[in-house]
Amino acid sequence: MYLTLRLETTSYTKDQLRFPDLPQIALAGRSNVGKSSLINSLAGQKKLARISSTPGKTRSINFFLAPQENFYLVDLPGYGYARCSRVEREKWGELIQEYLQDNHHLAGVVLLLDSRISPQSSDLDLAHYVDSLQTRLLPVLTKADKCNQKQRQLALKRWQKLLERAHKPILFSARTRQGQQALLEAIKNLVQAGSSPVHPEKLQQA
Repeated sequence: MYLTLRLETTSYTKDQLRFPDLPQIALAGRSNVGKSSLINSLAGQKKLARISSTPGKTRSINFFLAPQENFYLVDLPGYGYARCSRVEREKWGELIQEYLQDNHHLAGVVLLLDSRISPQSSDLDLAHYVDSLQTRLLPVLTKADKCNQKQRQLALKRWQKLLERAHKPILFSARTRQGQQALLEAIKNLVQAGSSPVHPEKLQQA
């Protein structure tokens, strides 16, 4: 099962930001966590979202329209890339914050987490921030095909404990499409729930 997507608009600066009058699901995560690969996998395409082995390539907010389901999948710039300048990191951070704040069409944030590495403070910071906005958060553990079964289960338990959420994180692999059906269904559930505020449980500290 795939999701029909097309790139409709791109914003590089806060002044360029426009908020389409449809539900939006934001994709957030560290640089090189696999956001572009996930988008291409969901769409069943290879080049819809540009993939690069170099972290920090996505420097804009990209709005992908799902015309059949009437919502936008919004690709946010990756964070946590140390090699770009402080000014650039601050600019991306401000752009992400501007998008997330007071966005009445934001139905949820899909937080992509690398299943191979331990929880990072930047990931938890973003989870806390999304909580403060009373916005639904869907954690997705990417690159699951690069872990063995024991490592995958450990990653699931670790993040489930930290996030304390009713829905455990989804294991996902763009290469094998593991977890794709579950992710598509979870995204559609977020869209149907809309942008009504939630009151999540308190997150633990890493």
